[in-house]
Amino acid sequence: MSELLNRVEQSIHIRRLFRPGQRILVAVSGGVDSMVLLHLLHGLAPRHGWQLVAAHLNHQLRGRSSDADERLVGRTAQKLKVPLLVGRAAVRELARAGKLSLEMAARELRHGFLAGTARRRHIRTVALAHHADDQLELFFLRLLRGSGGEGLAGMKWRAASASDAEIELVRPLLDQPKAALVRYAAEHGIRHREDKSNAVMDFQRNRIRHELLPLLRRKYQPALDRTISRVMEIVGAEAELAAGMAEVWLMGRGSPKSEVRSPKVEGGGGDSQGRLPFEELSVAVQRRCVWVQLVGLGIVPDFELVEQLRTKVDRLVGISRGHARAGAKAREVGQEPTMGAIPRAGGTPVLRYAVRDRLGGVHLQVPDSEEFSSGSAEIDLGDRVGEVEFDGARVWWRINSMGGATRPEAGLRQECFDADKVGSPVWLRHWQPGDRFQPIGMASPVKLQDFFTNEKVPRAKRRGLMVAMTADGVIFWVEGLRISERFKLTKRTIRRLQWRWKRL
Repeated sequence: MSELLNRVEQSIHIRRLFRPGQRILVAVSGGVDSMVLLHLLHGLAPRHGWQLVAAHLNHQLRGRSSDADERLVGRTAQKLKVPLLVGRAAVRELARAGKLSLEMAARELRHGFLAGTARRRHIRTVALAHHADDQLELFFLRLLRGSGGEGLAGMKWRAASASDAEIELVRPLLDQPKAALVRYAAEHGIRHREDKSNAVMDFQRNRIRHELLPLLRRKYQPALDRTISRVMEIVGAEAELAAGMAEVWLMGRGSPKSEVRSPKVEGGGGDSQGRLPFEELSVAVQRRCVWVQLVGLGIVPDFELVEQLRTKVDRLVGISRGHARAGAKAREVGQEPTMGAIPRAGGTPVLRYAVRDRLGGVHLQVPDSEEFSSGSAEIDLGDRVGEVEFDGARVWWRINSMGGATRPEAGLRQECFDADKVGSPVWLRHWQPGDRFQPIGMASPVKLQDFFTNEKVPRAKRRGLMVAMTADGVIFWVEGLRISERFKLTKRTIRRLQWRWKRL
């Protein structure tokens, strides 16, 4: 028995990843990782009685190369006498319709295909080929994104599918380095195909893989893989502890069974059920309590949103379209904060707010909007030139190359933005409570109300000012004031958005 085969079998046995005689759906892309996984499980199947079925999804993103991947997987499955199920996905169409990145759209379709295939074949377990290098890259991806403890803990050996909670995802190679898989493939003549996009440096994961990690190993920590693995283990265990304590506290709301009690007075110091008041919970548990409730309400939590609710009682906090879009699929705290209105499908934005009560409960509200103007206008910047009239003002826009700017007409005011960062569509509306904005030159977003105060904008004027926000609910322009730092022109800007306006 080869060394890798023995190590993988030990991991499966110690962690009880598979049962004897179990049916297993093996996800096979055609790359070296999944091809090695298929061969390893095929080699172990006879002694454990496993029944393997292979599944391959053709993403149709690389034309003939994608078809060649499918053919290779088909030949390999036939040679190993493993049944193969193939699906095809319209990734570009989903990305365009859902305004998702290709990577995110492919991931959603892939998980949906695997879960659906497993369900139809009455298989409860899907084997994935994620390995130790994937885990390391994911750690730094999430670290740079500002993820919380659960996100930094990385992938689990076994976890429920994001598409179907009854389907379990199992990763038997999670402690094996990529080099060991490549070496095994070479020693056993396992054919595989390389995805050329893995070398494209436009993707952050590839930059981490090819630039950041080699630099850290060479200049800072040769044992980086072992060190980060240890950090992930520690952070993950602590995150699980905070999650468990939050779950107990939340279950105890309105029930005397809660075990989270005040450390100050034995058996007391809390509410009428002996519960520790929300304000006296540890910060980690407070954050987790807010996070869990937001996810339950279908809201994607980020650090800014969680902190505002954690630290403020009975204060309305704006919920953005970006928070609402992914709903209960949220898995980590710490993404970039966005605030604002949530557009209805095909309609105008409807403002929603979250509020935390004094007992720690988080609720959604649609406040009385009589004091604020609620009108809005959707602008499709896919049209490179256009204009729109909105509440006593007219706005013109033009998208051109960096060298193709035109001078504004007399009487018009103008700002310029990076068109690709702004994206399309955008929404034009008035200031609303809870709005946040990152003025150019500032390191982080501020409350728009505070910004108005600092800029000495009269109260009577504030509610009539227009703001423009992206499809994710991020404000990039406030009428007559500074533009947003996030959308300014830089040396990397390819297309310029010229934004002009005039009061009628």
